[in-house]
Amino acid sequence: MAPATLCYWDIRGLAQPIRFLLEYTGTEYEDKQLACGPAPGFDKSCWFDHKFSLGLDFPNLPYFKDEDVYMTQTNAIMKHIARKNNLAGSSVKEQAMADMAAEQVMDMRNGFVRLCYSSKYEDMKPEYIENLAKTLKMFSDFLGTKSWLVGESITYPDFHFYEMLDQHKAFKSDCLKGFPNLEAFCERFEKLDAIEKYMKSDRFKKAPINNKMALFGNQ
Repeated sequence: MAPATLCYWDIRGLAQPIRFLLEYTGTEYEDKQLACGPAPGFDKSCWFDHKFSLGLDFPNLPYFKDEDVYMTQTNAIMKHIARKNNLAGSSVKEQAMADMAAEQVMDMRNGFVRLCYSSKYEDMKPEYIENLAKTLKMFSDFLGTKSWLVGESITYPDFHFYEMLDQHKAFKSDCLKGFPNLEAFCERFEKLDAIEKYMKSDRFKKAPINNKMALFGNQ
């Protein structure tokens, strides 16, 4: 069986939680990374010149090829990998909670991305920081005393949730102060054997978080 292929830009971005999930499940894969050009043009022809010739129904990045499955959309990719590895929830209720959490984490990401790539980054930053505590409190309340978002067994949204917490720690190092269960969540995730091994390897992408045109996390 040929290795799966994950393709994205040469950044953490949307691919990082997928990489974590693939590493945790021991999935053999090619981590194909594309590079956009320098400022001011940020040339992306490496993607746009080929995007419609890859057999993808809805061409986008990241894309994932797994045997005869060719797909896009981050949450769909993660859910596909999760279903193959029993990480989508063990009951109908858990599956529903996992799907809800996955969408909520994506909302958190989208808000952060809007800030990071905005030309008004410095103007928007104070209000974002003010609202960040409210967002983190909702997640903290949802997690409660559980080990993972859905319960005592890890599910696919946990991988994205960790990534977003880690990105926000890079953005504001003390953002988890006052949320000990979120701090413990991050520590618990980093101590997972496969994750710890991956994060110590030369394959792990520590930076950049965002692409070259972003005003935060571009290095």
